[in-house]
Amino acid sequence: MFKTFTTLLVIACSCGGYAQVEQEVNPPGYIKSISFQGQTRESQLPILQLGQQLNLEFDALNGDEDDYYYKIEHFDYDWTRSQLMQTEYLNGIDNQRIRDYENSFNTYQIYSHYKLRLPNEQTRGLKVSGNYMIKIYNDFDQLIFSRKFMVQENLASVGVSIKRSRDVRKVETMQSVDIVINSGNMQFNNPAQTVKTVIIQNNNLNTAIRDVPPQYTIGNELIYKYTHETLFEGGNEYFYFENKDIRGANSAIQFIELHELYSNYLFTNVPRFNQPYTYNPDINGNYLVTAIDTEKPYIEADYAWMHFSLLMKELPANQSVHVYGNFNNYAISKFTKMTFNPNQGIYQVPIILKQGFYNFKYVIVDNRTGAISESAIGGSYWQTENDYKVLVYYRDLGARYDRIIGIGEGNSVNISN
Repeated sequence: MFKTFTTLLVIACSCGGYAQVEQEVNPPGYIKSISFQGQTRESQLPILQLGQQLNLEFDALNGDEDDYYYKIEHFDYDWTRSQLMQTEYLNGIDNQRIRDYENSFNTYQIYSHYKLRLPNEQTRGLKVSGNYMIKIYNDFDQLIFSRKFMVQENLASVGVSIKRSRDVRKVETMQSVDIVINSGNMQFNNPAQTVKTVIIQNNNLNTAIRDVPPQYTIGNELIYKYTHETLFEGGNEYFYFENKDIRGANSAIQFIELHELYSNYLFTNVPRFNQPYTYNPDINGNYLVTAIDTEKPYIEADYAWMHFSLLMKELPANQSVHVYGNFNNYAISKFTKMTFNPNQGIYQVPIILKQGFYNFKYVIVDNRTGAISESAIGGSYWQTENDYKVLVYYRDLGARYDRIIGIGEGNSVNISN
């Protein structure tokens, strides 16, 4: 009997170990300009209210007019698959072909532009809140790329305020996020265990702070006023360029060449980690596709090779420099890696991008651990203007999935001590 119990225990532990944390899959090189937004189209990280519309658009640069299919999956707070069956979270069916696409018009780079709207005739809506992932497959059922999104119920109010660090050693470089969650008509049961938060800076899930428990409970309010647990690097304002006129240089573009495609050479940037903070308006890492003299920029905007360069000494072999921004979902890949040019003493890389307005920064990556340092080149300053979002998850006792019951937003433009 003891042997049987031990065997069952081992099986149970083994099954628990298969709870795999889902990661987003980055697209191949011919998939570009993935735009994933909610109904208000204000963000590259869709966080929508239950019942709102979701928009996914992307370009395929291979010119083959391939067929693509989408699937939707539901996840718990920690991005492991939830216990819900598809019929419990999805109204309708998925694994449907994306039917709305158009080919580019009057462009050097041939591409097909795909659009997906949810809900639609086949997928009529989502039934519950929480974490979701949409996966795009090709004709051979091969996963091309995936993107995360969140759906919330707006049941609790979430107040967010941005403060300078309470730790005097970090007061010049860090920003602290204070949170007040008011449950309203809901009754939180054991909030230290059932309520979880995710704090996101500039729509970048890579740097999000997770699983910080409430510090105090006062009536129906949960208070978070930590010294260290909710600290973010202030970072620096993003660099930018705009090439809506692909044939004309502007303040960020040094010169232009035309070969098979246009090549836009940006002015060489310099590190700013040891310089005084200077305010420079940005859109906090996002991008916008736009082109002059076009009625439909999503199919009339062209692609160009954007040549990035950074004046900096060569790093050790275990470190690399990458171009970083929401234009590729803050992904580190071979396409964003810069190479050192010893003749000019600069790092450089060409990246093919659609016409528009782009924010970007340079980061250093540890090649052994994959750790990203955003401030090693750009510096970190408490004055930097950043957007913050706070998602509040709740799983009541006995519940089978994690709901998102509220979202709060704040901006450091009104930062205080």
